[in-house]
Order: sequence, then structure tokens, then C-alpha cells
Amino acid sequence: MDTELTEKKFLVSLRRAGMDYLARREHTRHELIQKISRKFPETAVELISAIVDRLADDNLQSDERFTESYVRYRKSRGFGFTHIKQNLLQRKVPCQFIDHYLSLSDPDWSALLEIQIAKKIGHLPILVRDSKEHHKLLRFLNSRGFPPELVRQTVERRLISSGNCLFSSYSCPPGT
Repeated sequence: MDTELTEKKFLVSLRRAGMDYLARREHTRHELIQKISRKFPETAVELISAIVDRLADDNLQSDERFTESYVRYRKSRGFGFTHIKQNLLQRKVPCQFIDHYLSLSDPDWSALLEIQIAKKIGHLPILVRDSKEHHKLLRFLNSRGFPPELVRQTVERRLISSGNCLFSSYSCPPGT
């Protein structure tokens, strides 16, 4: 009887730990299992997994909700498709949710890229192709996880439409 009560209290402690983590922010199933395992290292992963499954059944934990929230947040922080997708894969988010909430054809990427370019080169009146600044911008956008082809197209379109020069190593032609 006493061990049954102790076991029940322990299961409640595991569930409460999971709920405490989820109260702070959304977690993937994998993250939640890892965190509870670190807090209770002597506990079998199968038991922790069962607790997390129960939290998911009670709609307290949701990989889909996590994915939606995470994609929205990372986009708002200026990160690109590739960076966000890699982070989600590292967190063991199911591909079905990644594909649903993260699309390369989303028009937001171009707008987001425009914002990042404006932040980086807003102070430069002219950006010369193959200059130190041009390569620095491309490296920055690549590190943010934007697809290279989209970066190339957006950088050229942005610079040409704003009247800035984008050229090899010559001075601006008259009238630009």
C-alpha cells in the first residue's frame, strides 16, 4: 500500500514537471522527454514517454502547436527557411508539421529578406558587386538560412530598384 502511494506521488511529480516546462513555453515531445529525463535521471525513458503521451492526449503538449509557434517566432527574428527547418529537425519535429507550417514558396521569405537587407546595407548609398560589403551581406543572409537563389534575386532586385549600383568593378553608368 505504501509503495503504491509513493509510486502514485512519483507519477504525479513526473507529470507536474512536464506541466511546469510546458507552462513556460511550448516544447516538442522529444525536448520534453529530454528535460524530464535530466530532472529524473533514474526514471525509465518508457515511463517518461508515457507521461508525455498523456500530456499530449490532454492537449497540454503538441508538436503541431510548437511548430506553428516556433516558425512564427523565428521568422519574426529574421531567420530564413533553411535555418528554421534545420532547427525543427534537430528538435525531432515530425516532417508533416514542418511541411505544413514551413514552405519555401511562402511569399513572406522575400519580404523578410528585404527587411534583413535594408537593416544590413541601409547606411550604404552604393553596394558594389564582389566588394567586401557585398560578400559580407551574402554571408550574413546565408548564415540566417535564406536560400542562395532567393538571396541573389532579392539582392539584385532590391539594389536595382532602389537606384543603387550593382556592378562588377566599374563606376556607375551615367543616369543611375
